[in-house]
Amino acid sequence: MGGGTSASRHKGSLTWALAMTGTFLIVEVIGGLWTGSLALLADAAHMATDVGGLFMALVAVRFAERPATPQMTYGYVRTEVLSALLNAVVLLVVTVFVLREAYFRLSAPPEILSGPMLVVAVVGLLVNLISMRMLHAGSQESLNLKGAYFEVLADMLGSVGVILAALVVMLTGWTIADPIIGAAIGLFIVPRTWILLKGALRILLEATPAHIDAEKLRSRLAALPGVSDVHDLHVWTLTSGQEAMSAHLVVNDLAKSGAVMAAARDSLHSEFDLTHTTLQIEDAKAAKAEGETHR
Repeated sequence: MGGGTSASRHKGSLTWALAMTGTFLIVEVIGGLWTGSLALLADAAHMATDVGGLFMALVAVRFAERPATPQMTYGYVRTEVLSALLNAVVLLVVTVFVLREAYFRLSAPPEILSGPMLVVAVVGLLVNLISMRMLHAGSQESLNLKGAYFEVLADMLGSVGVILAALVVMLTGWTIADPIIGAAIGLFIVPRTWILLKGALRILLEATPAHIDAEKLRSRLAALPGVSDVHDLHVWTLTSGQEAMSAHLVVNDLAKSGAVMAAARDSLHSEFDLTHTTLQIEDAKAAKAEGETHR
Protein backbone atom coordinates (compact mmCIF):
# COMPACT_ATOMS: atom_id res chain seq x y z
CA MET A 1 0.00 0.00 0.00
CA GLY A 2 3.07 2.27 -0.22
CA GLY A 3 3.52 5.23 -2.50
CA GLY A 4 0.46 7.16 -1.30
CA THR A 5 -2.78 7.68 -3.15
CA SER A 6 -3.05 9.09 -6.66
CA ALA A 7 -4.27 12.41 -5.29
CA SER A 8 -1.39 12.78 -2.82
CA ARG A 9 1.08 13.05 -5.69
CA HIS A 10 -0.70 16.21 -6.88
CA LYS A 11 -1.43 18.00 -3.62
CA GLY A 12 0.88 20.88 -4.57
CA SER A 13 -1.26 21.70 -7.60
CA LEU A 14 -4.36 21.27 -5.46
CA THR A 15 -3.08 23.78 -2.93
CA TRP A 16 -2.26 26.41 -5.57
CA ALA A 17 -5.61 25.94 -7.30
CA LEU A 18 -7.39 26.37 -3.95
CA ALA A 19 -5.49 29.58 -3.16
CA MET A 20 -6.24 31.14 -6.55
CA THR A 21 -9.89 30.10 -6.65
CA GLY A 22 -10.56 31.16 -3.07
CA THR A 23 -9.09 34.59 -3.67
CA PHE A 24 -11.12 35.19 -6.79
CA LEU A 25 -14.35 33.92 -5.19
CA ILE A 26 -14.44 37.03 -3.00
CA VAL A 27 -14.02 39.23 -6.07
CA GLU A 28 -16.76 37.41 -7.98
CA VAL A 29 -19.30 37.55 -5.15
CA ILE A 30 -18.73 41.29 -4.78
CA GLY A 31 -18.96 41.71 -8.55
CA GLY A 32 -22.17 39.71 -8.78
CA LEU A 33 -23.88 41.73 -6.06
CA TRP A 34 -22.62 45.01 -7.52
CA THR A 35 -23.67 44.33 -11.12
CA GLY A 36 -26.91 42.47 -10.29
CA SER A 37 -26.01 39.62 -12.66
CA LEU A 38 -27.50 36.16 -12.01
CA ALA A 39 -25.05 34.63 -14.46
CA LEU A 40 -22.18 36.08 -12.45
CA LEU A 41 -23.73 34.99 -9.16
CA ALA A 42 -24.35 31.51 -10.61
CA ASP A 43 -20.72 31.38 -11.60
CA ALA A 44 -19.80 32.59 -8.11
CA ALA A 45 -21.92 29.79 -6.63
CA HIS A 46 -20.06 27.27 -8.75
CA MET A 47 -16.78 28.85 -7.71
CA ALA A 48 -17.86 28.55 -4.07
CA THR A 49 -18.33 24.82 -4.61
CA ASP A 50 -14.92 24.82 -6.33
CA VAL A 51 -13.37 26.28 -3.20
CA GLY A 52 -15.25 23.86 -0.96
CA GLY A 53 -14.45 20.95 -3.25
CA LEU A 54 -10.76 21.81 -3.51
CA PHE A 55 -10.56 22.27 0.25
CA MET A 56 -12.27 18.94 0.92
CA ALA A 57 -10.06 17.27 -1.67
CA LEU A 58 -6.96 18.61 0.07
CA VAL A 59 -8.25 17.54 3.49
CA ALA A 60 -9.05 14.11 2.05
CA VAL A 61 -5.50 13.80 0.72
CA ARG A 62 -4.10 14.66 4.16
CA PHE A 63 -6.31 12.02 5.78
CA ALA A 64 -5.48 9.46 3.09
CA GLU A 65 -1.77 9.88 3.85
CA ARG A 66 -2.25 8.80 7.45
CA PRO A 67 -0.87 5.32 8.15
CA ALA A 68 -3.09 2.34 8.77
CA THR A 69 -3.90 1.41 12.36
CA PRO A 70 -5.25 -1.74 14.03
CA GLN A 71 -8.68 -0.05 14.02
CA MET A 72 -8.37 1.34 10.45
CA THR A 73 -6.47 -1.40 8.65
CA TYR A 74 -6.80 0.29 5.25
CA GLY A 75 -5.94 3.69 6.67
CA TYR A 76 -8.08 6.64 5.57
CA VAL A 77 -7.87 6.28 1.80
CA ARG A 78 -11.66 6.18 1.46
CA THR A 79 -11.92 9.82 2.58
CA GLU A 80 -11.08 10.79 -1.00
CA VAL A 81 -14.14 8.96 -2.25
CA LEU A 82 -16.37 10.51 0.42
CA SER A 83 -15.07 13.94 -0.59
CA ALA A 84 -15.92 13.28 -4.24
CA LEU A 85 -19.41 12.12 -3.26
CA LEU A 86 -20.02 15.24 -1.18
CA ASN A 87 -18.77 17.45 -4.02
CA ALA A 88 -21.27 15.89 -6.41
CA VAL A 89 -24.19 16.36 -4.00
CA VAL A 90 -23.27 20.01 -3.36
CA LEU A 91 -23.05 20.73 -7.08
CA LEU A 92 -26.52 19.30 -7.66
CA VAL A 93 -27.98 21.42 -4.84
CA VAL A 94 -26.36 24.57 -6.24
CA THR A 95 -27.74 23.78 -9.69
CA VAL A 96 -31.28 23.56 -8.30
CA PHE A 97 -30.85 26.95 -6.60
CA VAL A 98 -29.58 28.61 -9.80
CA LEU A 99 -32.43 27.20 -11.90
CA ARG A 100 -34.99 28.41 -9.36
CA GLU A 101 -33.52 31.92 -9.37
CA ALA A 102 -33.39 31.96 -13.17
CA TYR A 103 -37.10 31.07 -13.34
CA PHE A 104 -38.05 34.11 -11.25
CA ARG A 105 -35.72 36.46 -13.11
CA LEU A 106 -37.11 35.53 -16.51
CA SER A 107 -40.37 37.29 -15.64
CA ALA A 108 -38.69 40.29 -14.03
CA PRO A 109 -35.08 40.73 -15.19
CA PRO A 110 -33.23 43.31 -13.06
CA GLU A 111 -30.91 46.06 -14.27
CA ILE A 112 -27.38 44.81 -14.92
CA LEU A 113 -24.01 46.63 -15.05
CA SER A 114 -22.62 44.83 -18.06
CA GLY A 115 -19.19 46.54 -18.12
CA PRO A 116 -17.98 45.52 -14.65
CA MET A 117 -19.69 42.15 -15.16
CA LEU A 118 -17.54 41.55 -18.26
CA VAL A 119 -14.30 42.49 -16.51
CA VAL A 120 -14.96 40.15 -13.56
CA ALA A 121 -15.91 37.30 -15.91
CA VAL A 122 -12.72 37.65 -17.98
CA VAL A 123 -10.54 37.56 -14.85
CA GLY A 124 -12.50 34.53 -13.64
CA LEU A 125 -11.90 32.77 -16.94
CA LEU A 126 -8.13 33.26 -16.62
CA VAL A 127 -8.12 31.98 -13.04
CA ASN A 128 -10.09 28.87 -14.04
CA LEU A 129 -7.87 28.12 -17.03
CA ILE A 130 -4.77 28.24 -14.82
CA SER A 131 -6.42 26.03 -12.18
CA MET A 132 -7.52 23.51 -14.83
CA ARG A 133 -3.98 23.33 -16.12
CA MET A 134 -2.73 22.56 -12.62
CA LEU A 135 -5.33 19.87 -11.93
CA HIS A 136 -5.47 18.12 -15.31
CA ALA A 137 -2.76 15.51 -14.68
CA GLY A 138 -4.17 14.52 -11.29
CA SER A 139 -7.71 14.25 -12.67
CA GLN A 140 -6.56 11.35 -14.87
CA GLU A 141 -5.54 9.34 -11.81
CA SER A 142 -7.78 10.28 -8.88
CA LEU A 143 -11.55 10.36 -8.52
CA ASN A 144 -11.12 13.04 -5.88
CA LEU A 145 -9.02 15.22 -8.21
CA LYS A 146 -11.42 14.47 -11.05
CA GLY A 147 -14.23 15.95 -8.96
CA ALA A 148 -12.19 19.09 -8.33
CA TYR A 149 -11.25 19.30 -12.01
CA PHE A 150 -14.88 18.95 -13.12
CA GLU A 151 -15.89 21.76 -10.80
CA VAL A 152 -13.22 24.09 -12.19
CA LEU A 153 -14.13 23.03 -15.74
CA ALA A 154 -17.77 23.87 -15.11
CA ASP A 155 -16.79 27.20 -13.64
CA MET A 156 -14.54 27.95 -16.62
CA LEU A 157 -17.44 27.37 -19.00
CA GLY A 158 -19.58 29.40 -16.64
CA SER A 159 -17.15 32.28 -17.03
CA VAL A 160 -17.46 31.96 -20.81
CA GLY A 161 -21.23 32.10 -20.42
CA VAL A 162 -21.02 35.20 -18.23
CA ILE A 163 -18.78 36.90 -20.80
CA LEU A 164 -21.35 36.10 -23.49
CA ALA A 165 -24.21 37.39 -21.34
CA ALA A 166 -22.31 40.59 -20.56
CA LEU A 167 -21.63 41.21 -24.26
CA VAL A 168 -25.29 40.60 -25.19
CA VAL A 169 -26.53 42.99 -22.50
CA MET A 170 -23.87 45.54 -23.39
CA LEU A 171 -24.54 45.49 -27.13
CA THR A 172 -28.30 44.93 -27.22
CA GLY A 173 -29.67 45.83 -23.78
CA TRP A 174 -31.44 42.43 -23.72
CA THR A 175 -31.11 41.76 -19.97
CA ILE A 176 -33.06 38.51 -20.12
CA ALA A 177 -29.91 36.93 -21.58
CA ASP A 178 -28.45 36.96 -18.07
CA PRO A 179 -30.92 34.52 -16.39
CA ILE A 180 -31.00 32.35 -19.53
CA ILE A 181 -27.25 31.89 -19.51
CA GLY A 182 -27.29 31.53 -15.72
CA ALA A 183 -29.68 28.58 -16.10
CA ALA A 184 -27.54 27.13 -18.90
CA ILE A 185 -24.49 27.24 -16.60
CA GLY A 186 -26.48 25.31 -13.99
CA LEU A 187 -27.65 22.67 -16.46
CA PHE A 188 -24.24 22.11 -18.01
CA ILE A 189 -22.74 20.60 -14.89
CA VAL A 190 -25.49 18.01 -14.29
CA PRO A 191 -24.21 15.22 -16.63
CA ARG A 192 -20.64 15.59 -15.39
CA THR A 193 -21.78 15.65 -11.79
CA TRP A 194 -23.72 12.44 -12.42
CA ILE A 195 -20.55 10.76 -13.73
CA LEU A 196 -18.70 11.80 -10.59
CA LEU A 197 -21.55 10.69 -8.32
CA LYS A 198 -21.84 7.33 -10.04
CA GLY A 199 -18.09 6.75 -9.81
CA ALA A 200 -18.03 7.49 -6.09
CA LEU A 201 -21.05 5.27 -5.40
CA ARG A 202 -19.51 2.37 -7.35
CA ILE A 203 -16.45 2.51 -5.10
CA LEU A 204 -18.49 2.79 -1.90
CA LEU A 205 -20.67 -0.15 -3.00
CA GLU A 206 -17.48 -2.10 -3.77
CA ALA A 207 -18.46 -2.76 -7.37
CA THR A 208 -15.94 -4.38 -9.69
CA PRO A 209 -13.69 -1.68 -11.19
CA ALA A 210 -14.88 -0.71 -14.68
CA HIS A 211 -11.53 -1.56 -16.30
CA ILE A 212 -11.43 -5.11 -14.91
CA ASP A 213 -13.41 -8.01 -16.40
CA ALA A 214 -14.16 -10.25 -13.41
CA GLU A 215 -15.13 -13.26 -15.55
CA LYS A 216 -11.94 -12.98 -17.58
CA LEU A 217 -9.96 -12.77 -14.34
CA ARG A 218 -11.73 -15.86 -12.99
CA SER A 219 -11.05 -17.79 -16.19
CA ARG A 220 -7.39 -16.79 -16.16
CA LEU A 221 -6.92 -18.04 -12.60
CA ALA A 222 -8.84 -21.25 -13.31
CA ALA A 223 -6.55 -21.92 -16.30
CA LEU A 224 -3.39 -21.90 -14.16
CA PRO A 225 -1.64 -25.30 -13.96
CA GLY A 226 -2.79 -27.18 -10.88
CA VAL A 227 -5.94 -25.09 -10.28
CA SER A 228 -9.22 -27.01 -10.52
CA ASP A 229 -11.64 -24.32 -9.38
CA VAL A 230 -11.92 -20.65 -8.36
CA HIS A 231 -14.60 -19.34 -6.02
CA ASP A 232 -15.33 -16.45 -3.63
CA LEU A 233 -13.73 -14.07 -6.12
CA HIS A 234 -14.07 -10.39 -5.24
CA VAL A 235 -12.53 -7.33 -6.90
CA TRP A 236 -13.09 -3.82 -5.57
CA THR A 237 -11.57 -0.34 -5.41
CA LEU A 238 -10.17 1.04 -2.17
CA THR A 239 -9.68 4.52 -3.64
CA SER A 240 -8.61 5.93 -6.99
CA GLY A 241 -5.62 3.98 -8.30
CA GLN A 242 -5.81 1.29 -5.60
CA GLU A 243 -7.70 -1.90 -6.43
CA ALA A 244 -7.91 -4.98 -4.23
CA MET A 245 -8.84 -8.58 -4.97
CA SER A 246 -9.43 -11.80 -3.03
CA ALA A 247 -10.21 -15.36 -4.13
CA HIS A 248 -10.07 -19.02 -3.14
CA LEU A 249 -8.04 -21.29 -5.43
CA VAL A 250 -8.80 -24.99 -5.32
CA VAL A 251 -5.66 -27.01 -6.21
CA ASN A 252 -5.20 -30.66 -7.03
CA ASP A 253 -1.87 -31.00 -5.19
CA LEU A 254 -1.17 -28.99 -2.05
CA ALA A 255 2.54 -29.67 -2.47
CA LYS A 256 2.49 -27.37 -5.49
CA SER A 257 0.50 -24.61 -3.76
CA GLY A 258 3.57 -22.34 -3.56
CA ALA A 259 4.09 -22.48 -7.32
CA VAL A 260 0.37 -21.93 -7.93
CA MET A 261 0.35 -18.90 -5.62
CA ALA A 262 3.39 -17.39 -7.36
CA ALA A 263 1.91 -17.93 -10.82
CA ALA A 264 -1.42 -16.44 -9.75
CA ARG A 265 0.16 -13.32 -8.27
CA ASP A 266 2.33 -12.84 -11.36
CA SER A 267 -0.70 -13.13 -13.65
CA LEU A 268 -2.78 -10.74 -11.55
CA HIS A 269 -0.01 -8.15 -11.57
CA SER A 270 1.06 -8.39 -15.21
CA GLU A 271 -2.35 -8.87 -16.85
CA PHE A 272 -4.73 -7.02 -14.53
CA ASP A 273 -2.40 -4.60 -12.69
CA LEU A 274 -3.57 -5.98 -9.34
CA THR A 275 -0.96 -5.90 -6.58
CA HIS A 276 -3.09 -5.85 -3.41
CA THR A 277 -4.35 -9.44 -3.56
CA THR A 278 -5.41 -12.04 -1.00
CA LEU A 279 -5.43 -15.65 -2.20
CA GLN A 280 -6.46 -18.70 -0.22
CA ILE A 281 -5.38 -22.17 -1.33
CA GLU A 282 -7.81 -25.07 -0.82
CA ASP A 283 -7.25 -28.79 -1.30
CA ALA A 284 -9.38 -30.19 -4.12
CA LYS A 285 -10.08 -33.49 -2.33
CA ALA A 286 -11.11 -31.74 0.88
CA ALA A 287 -13.29 -29.29 -1.07
CA LYS A 288 -14.99 -32.16 -2.89
CA ALA A 289 -15.60 -34.08 0.34
CA GLU A 290 -17.04 -30.96 1.97
CA GLY A 291 -19.32 -30.40 -0.99
CA GLU A 292 -20.65 -33.94 -0.81
CA THR A 293 -21.23 -33.55 2.95
CA HIS A 294 -23.47 -30.51 2.38
CA ARG A 295 -25.62 -32.17 -0.28
